[in-house]
Amino acid sequence: MKLRTLGRHVREGSKNLGRNGWMTFASISAVAVMLFVVGAFLLLIMNVNHFASVIEDDVEIRVYIELTATPEQQDELRAQIETTPDVAEVTFLGKDEGLNQLIDSLDERGQVFESIRSENPLNDVFIVEASSPQLTEQVAGLLEQMPYVERIDFGKEVVERLFAFTDLFRTVGLVLVLAMMFTAMFLIANTIKLTIVARKREIQIMKLVGATNGFIRWPFFIEGMLLGVVGSLIPILLIGFGYSYVLSNFGERFELMFFSLLPVFPYIWQIAALLIGIGAFIGVWGSIVSVRKFLKV
Repeated sequence: MKLRTLGRHVREGSKNLGRNGWMTFASISAVAVMLFVVGAFLLLIMNVNHFASVIEDDVEIRVYIELTATPEQQDELRAQIETTPDVAEVTFLGKDEGLNQLIDSLDERGQVFESIRSENPLNDVFIVEASSPQLTEQVAGLLEQMPYVERIDFGKEVVERLFAFTDLFRTVGLVLVLAMMFTAMFLIANTIKLTIVARKREIQIMKLVGATNGFIRWPFFIEGMLLGVVGSLIPILLIGFGYSYVLSNFGERFELMFFSLLPVFPYIWQIAALLIGIGAFIGVWGSIVSVRKFLKV
């Protein structure tokens, strides 16, 4: 296609937005509403997914060493743990440090345990992190069989419920986002179709005077793409400023609830690029579907 011809199509597509004022407004409004819902829900999914990932990363295995194990035996056990498949990190927690943590966690009530410091009954512990949170139970099963291990603790029931919840939420979230996107596609395609139906006589006249299908289609493709892109800019601005407001005014409250919100950047750029891409695709796709039937004269 020649550059001059492409320029003509861009001008015609742009002019069509002004010629069909109310239909243009309806199309842009439909795009904006649906993409706002998609973008807002996508931002929610990203934050919940981030929260789930933080919790999953905090999952650890505590390997309680037998009280009778000597330092040499502890070193032997550590070497075995470090060479176990899917073990990412091993940290030693001595029983004295463990007692200090217990006392600190109980505040004033913890002073009661000061009396047992000379005869500390706690175990030395190896804190083990798996290479993937989902492998925690598998790694714990291997560690439990090693010598000098008194017991293993990784909150099995809590971990299983956590992984079940996060997997379910991610699956449901993905399905809902896809469903909203397809709903937006069909709604906007029908809206654009109304604008083309109102101009079917113009299309038929162009066909009768010898215009090719491609020559007729291109201005509508440009118009559809512009409708989608312009419609996506509104939800991007609303989501961007709205999320910035929530983060600046309520971010600390979420942190007190151990829920840290994602920063505005770079995630808002990712959502913006996705919404613009979806809007442009929906606009072009709606034009293709809608103009096809009127090219058959």
